[in-house]
Amino acid sequence: MTRLYVQHRTRYQYEIPVQVSYNEARMTPQTDAQQVVLETALSVRSQGASVATYRDYWGTKVHTFDLHAAHEELTVAAETLVEVHRLEKQHAPEELLDWHELSGAETFEEFSDFLPQSALSEPGEELASAAAGIARGRTPHDAAHALFAWLREEMEYQPGHSQVSWDARTAFHARKGVCQDLSHVGIAALRSLGLPARYVSGYIHPDPEAAAGTPVAGQSHAWLEWWDGRWHSWDPTNHQPAGDHHIFVARGRDYADVLPFKGILSGGGGQTTLDVEVTITRQA
Repeated sequence: MTRLYVQHRTRYQYEIPVQVSYNEARMTPQTDAQQVVLETALSVRSQGASVATYRDYWGTKVHTFDLHAAHEELTVAAETLVEVHRLEKQHAPEELLDWHELSGAETFEEFSDFLPQSALSEPGEELASAAAGIARGRTPHDAAHALFAWLREEMEYQPGHSQVSWDARTAFHARKGVCQDLSHVGIAALRSLGLPARYVSGYIHPDPEAAAGTPVAGQSHAWLEWWDGRWHSWDPTNHQPAGDHHIFVARGRDYADVLPFKGILSGGGGQTTLDVEVTITRQA
C-alpha cells in the first residue's frame, strides 16, 4: 500500500478580462476497491466563486462553480491524500469468458457504454484488421495481452506530438502520441474485437525510488481498463497494469468524458495563458 499526497493547480490568465464563466472540474481522486481517499479539497481563487459538487453519469465527482464578476485570472487548486493498493489479482480460468459468451446479448446490455466505439476511439480499418489478426486462435484474455505487446512495438510515446482532438485512427496512423492517444488506440482495438474497454484518467507518481516526503513533479495520466469476465487494467504508456503509483480520478468512454477542467465563458479575448502544475509526495 502506498500513501500519496497530490497537489494539482490549474491557472488561466486572460489578456482581456472574462465577464462571466461557468466551469466544471474533475480533479479529485475517488475512493474505490483499490484506493481510499483520506482527505480532499478543491479551492477556486477568484472573487465570488461558490463551489458545488455532484456525481456525473460515470460516477465521477465534479466540482462546479460560476463566476459573474470580471476576472483576469482563474486558479483552481485541488489537494488529496490517498492510499493506493492496486494489484492485478490472479484469476481462475473459469472466471474468464470465451468469445461466444462475450458476444451474447447479456454482455452487450451490461456493457453497452463500453462496447460501441466512441468519437475518439474509432479505430479505422488498418487497426481493426490488425487486431482481428492478432486475436485469431487466441482466447479473449490472451488476445488482449498479445494486442498490448504488439502495440508496444507499433506505437511510440512522444510528448508534444499529438493534438487533444486526435482520435485513435489518427494516432495509430502517426504511430506516436501521448498517454491519451495510446489509451485511445488500445481501447479502439479492444472494442473492435468485442471486448468492453474504458478510459481512465488520474495521476501517476513517476519516480518510485523518490524518498518519502520528497515532492516530485507528477503527471496527469491516462490508462485503460478492459473486461473479459472481470475488469483488468493496462497502462499502455508504461507497458504494465496500473499499480500503487497510479491514482484514479475518473472513468468514461474516452477523454471527452473525463476532462479535468472545462467551461463556458463570456468576454475575454486576446491571449490566454494556461499553467498546470502537479506535485505528488509519497508519505512515510
